[in-house]
Amino acid sequence: MSPLPGGSSLSGSQRDPQPTLRCADAEHINFLRVGNCCVQGASSAPLVRVTMGIKAALPKYEIYFYNTVLCLAMFWASSWIFEVSSSSANRKTFKTSVKPGWYYFGRKMDTADFEWMMWFSTFREHILFALSGHVLFAKICSMLAPQYRSLVYLVYGLLAVWTSMGWTYVTLILSHCILLYSISLVKIRWLCFVTGLCTLASFKCEPFVSWQAGFVEGDFELRHILFYGGCGFTIMRCMSFALENCERKDGNYNILELLKYNFYLPFFYFGPIMTFDKFYVQANKSDLTRKEREMWNISVQGLIHLGVILVVDVLFHFMYILSIPSDMKLLKHLSDWALVGLAYFNLVYDWVKAAVMFGVINTVSRLDHLDPPKPPKCITMLYVFAETHFDRGINEWLCKYVYDYLGGKHENVVEELVATLCTFGVTIIWLGPCEVVLIWAFFNCFGLNFELWTAKFFSMEPFASFEMAMSEAMSRRIRAIFNTFNFWCIVLYNILALNSLDFSKLVAKRLLFKGFPITTIIVMFVTYCLIQVIKERERRQALIDDPDPLPPPAPAPPPNAATSPTGAAAAPAAAAAQPVADPSKEKAE
Repeated sequence: MSPLPGGSSLSGSQRDPQPTLRCADAEHINFLRVGNCCVQGASSAPLVRVTMGIKAALPKYEIYFYNTVLCLAMFWASSWIFEVSSSSANRKTFKTSVKPGWYYFGRKMDTADFEWMMWFSTFREHILFALSGHVLFAKICSMLAPQYRSLVYLVYGLLAVWTSMGWTYVTLILSHCILLYSISLVKIRWLCFVTGLCTLASFKCEPFVSWQAGFVEGDFELRHILFYGGCGFTIMRCMSFALENCERKDGNYNILELLKYNFYLPFFYFGPIMTFDKFYVQANKSDLTRKEREMWNISVQGLIHLGVILVVDVLFHFMYILSIPSDMKLLKHLSDWALVGLAYFNLVYDWVKAAVMFGVINTVSRLDHLDPPKPPKCITMLYVFAETHFDRGINEWLCKYVYDYLGGKHENVVEELVATLCTFGVTIIWLGPCEVVLIWAFFNCFGLNFELWTAKFFSMEPFASFEMAMSEAMSRRIRAIFNTFNFWCIVLYNILALNSLDFSKLVAKRLLFKGFPITTIIVMFVTYCLIQVIKERERRQALIDDPDPLPPPAPAPPPNAATSPTGAAAAPAAAAAQPVADPSKEKAE
């Protein structure tokens, strides 16, 4: 479920030296972080799993036990990976990815992720210079002429793209903008969608992609990435503009608004995608006053991102979690704990990378008084397909224009199936159709629908009565058992795209067959502990967001209630008149 900062990511195939199809080379246009891009919308479906028992509590000692087991398991798996990394630092297969690191540590560093190295090592000066210039000019304009700040965003973005990619590339981008703007004037929704998807597909198929790539001047290292990133996100933004224009009843949006929206530099190459309706309102807002302590929060977030970058770079000196999965000979000799830990840490790292890159760009956009899409939800906090996504921008785009539009309330099984098939169909075009993408999309689409089917099945009798008869704590434990298997389905489906099909198959075989029953039971029990820790966090957050109402104070009895026979008789009558609460209804709420 899963895609250069903010919304595009390099696929695992670019860490893996094995040859892949062309579509897997363009994954900087969102390969993994697109995630179950459609699935956020599914969380709005009235699944019993979500709505019932979220506030169910477990004994404190049980929660402490789960946390202890989880911490010990993480430490144990990390020690195995550290040992393998230390003993394999000089392998021939690691020559291109494991290179000399910081002088202070005296160890080599894992540099397999080109995207991370590009952002925070190789080209960090160029990226920092471009974003700093944007912040500087935007701030000056906000102080002198705030009503023209969106025009300043447009001019600076155009000049930055022209400087980095050449005027022919700018001409190509403008041609796509003009094409989709012209189609949007017709105000036929399906025509805008078909035109946008055909235009997007032209960047995935030969000879169209090679012909369009010829518009880029120069032969610098980032040329390939910036080309696909800028073009892919341009098409998605233009489609958002066209679809919003179709919804507008009085007149049409000006093409200048489309250019302001598309050439906003922080979002241009790498995302995230903010739908046009939100950007239009926020970029043209005249009131630029900030909330209390808003600048303090922005500064704190910036420092946190800097700290995370340093921590990740330090860990790359001790744990080669990106290089090891590319060496199948080494993987076959690893212990079960090391292999399972590698699969889990690869997902955690990809989330950290997405959160940091989105966070850096979102910090800049918040300085521009925008409210960008939130960072992705931590993979450690996911155990259902209906909440799995790595890019909230793509997720919100697909939910708004495809998934929610076709799925309605997400209660009907057939409508849900059609909505998910169409959503993942658009996602396949966005990522580029190839074997890995098709397998990834199939399993995630199936997992999302299977959750709904299972929820519908167990909401029927006699299962609903069985659950209502048991305590909330026991219901939470049973649900956690099912969520445990779901969690590993999510992990296996996503490492398929993050790393390679061979690595995913090896982990599945070791976990389910070769390691059965000892490894399977131990790993599932540790995962069960993780699920309970996640549920406990969700319970506490639910109590904060929706605290239980305090019972109303009992009315004071009249002074003569104790002596009056009328009052004594009225008390039982009043008590009898009060409605008796339905315990089943209370529990469901």
